[in-house]
Amino acid sequence: MITGKFPSLRLRRNRKNDWSRRLVEENNLTPNDFILPIFLIDGKNKKQSVKSMPGVYRYSLDKICLVVDKAIKIGIPMVALFPYTSKDKKNDLGTEALNENNLVCKAIQIIKKKFKNDIGIMCDVALDPYTSHGHDGLLKKKYVLNDETIEILINQSLLQAQMGCDVLAPSDMMDGRIGEIRKSLDKNGFKMTQILSYAVKYASSFYGPFRDAVGSKGLLKSDKKNYQMDFKNSDEALREVALDIKEGADMIMVKPGLPYLDIIKLVKNNFKIPVIAYQVSGEYSLLTNGVNKGLVDKNVIIESLISFKRAGANAIVSYYADKIDKILK
Repeated sequence: MITGKFPSLRLRRNRKNDWSRRLVEENNLTPNDFILPIFLIDGKNKKQSVKSMPGVYRYSLDKICLVVDKAIKIGIPMVALFPYTSKDKKNDLGTEALNENNLVCKAIQIIKKKFKNDIGIMCDVALDPYTSHGHDGLLKKKYVLNDETIEILINQSLLQAQMGCDVLAPSDMMDGRIGEIRKSLDKNGFKMTQILSYAVKYASSFYGPFRDAVGSKGLLKSDKKNYQMDFKNSDEALREVALDIKEGADMIMVKPGLPYLDIIKLVKNNFKIPVIAYQVSGEYSLLTNGVNKGLVDKNVIIESLISFKRAGANAIVSYYADKIDKILK
């Protein structure tokens, strides 16, 4: 017989029943928390699988309205567009980024024409899908040039805004680009176009499947450590965010997501700005392959997504977004 003294306060009382657990839960997920990445490819009637990302596809332009329509029905507030650029359209300067008939520009126009403002469109501002060397900017002696790259990024941003992009997302990590892009947008009548800055983008090993998806895998010359952040640093993240907020960023991205929950928390606690987490391709592939092989329970997906919310993220860019209605059920 147990005769010891026990506490009058038992935290397990609130965990006894499902209704009670639901009543006191601190974080939850809804479709409103997600941004759906969409990979684009040239051609017609194409739904092309990405080998390194199970369940993820590249879509030709005549297929994207089906994808966007499903996203709207689920309740997803925004899609993010990423192009698979064929090698014949890549060069050292990434000039395809400034082509008003490139995949991203055409996709923006198609989506806006059909869906108006029923869903937001986010566009990546960087040159890596378009350069033959796979870097996010102009390359000289294995070093990515900062100021010269920004001149191109300004024009890329302005072009995407003119096409109807709602949220410009510079992911290049050039110093000072947010301020210059903001000035250009305001000067040209796009004062209400939002900027989601990849302020905290680490030089990570989790990006491999994404590079496969956009066609830059195997092209990268050297690494991106001279402009993307060192994953051993956290104080530096606060400096990056502070600068981008001062320059005019409306929202902040932390990328990758799961290995950087501490950074998400740090940014949110210090700046109280909307923070977006990117559950990147490597995270997605590791989780999905683990589930598909029966190594882990499928509930690890929800567990990982909730961790972003618990850390303070307002929304999550995730390749699970178009499946989130089924996952939550």
